[in-house]
Amino acid sequence: MLDIREELYENPIIMAIKDGKDLRESLKEEYSDNKLVFVLYGNIESLPTIVKKLKSKNKIVFVHEGLIEGLSSSRYSPSFIKKYTEADGIITTRAQNAYEARKIGLKSVLRFFLLDSLSYESVKDTIKNTSADLLEILPGIMPKIIEEITGWSQVPLIGGGLIRDKEDAMAALKAGAIGVSSSNTKIWKM
Repeated sequence: MLDIREELYENPIIMAIKDGKDLRESLKEEYSDNKLVFVLYGNIESLPTIVKKLKSKNKIVFVHEGLIEGLSSSRYSPSFIKKYTEADGIITTRAQNAYEARKIGLKSVLRFFLLDSLSYESVKDTIKNTSADLLEILPGIMPKIIEEITGWSQVPLIGGGLIRDKEDAMAALKAGAIGVSSSNTKIWKM
């Protein structure tokens, strides 16, 4: 079984691709050390091809089910991704879908948007019963919050969103994140 943690220890930068331009960039030889890719775009017709191109470059691919046109975050998303693509896992905002993904052999990243203390408390409640392999906290530029969550959570954490430069990425990693996801190509090669 694929060990995501090991890959993130080798290179903690996750390429988040949001369009065809990012896809082409992520396939370049200069990013061969960046193994993890988050696919944040596409539709049910284009997704298998996007994933296949990434897999041809030995990438570990996670598909954000809620951002794929025609797929959304339905309870069938994990099985669709497993059946029709070569993806290694899903990114989801739904704990139930993380559970379903694991049942069928996919890895999962459970993504949380922290907007206020209410959403922070929701993370605490959800994590207690999650079967996700990784948590992703957005925005990832909150080192104090990342440090707090990594202090009480058993699930490894990724910081994502609004990571604009090396300092933002390093602050998240120093705070305890095992990886940083970014669609900013300047961050991909740190």
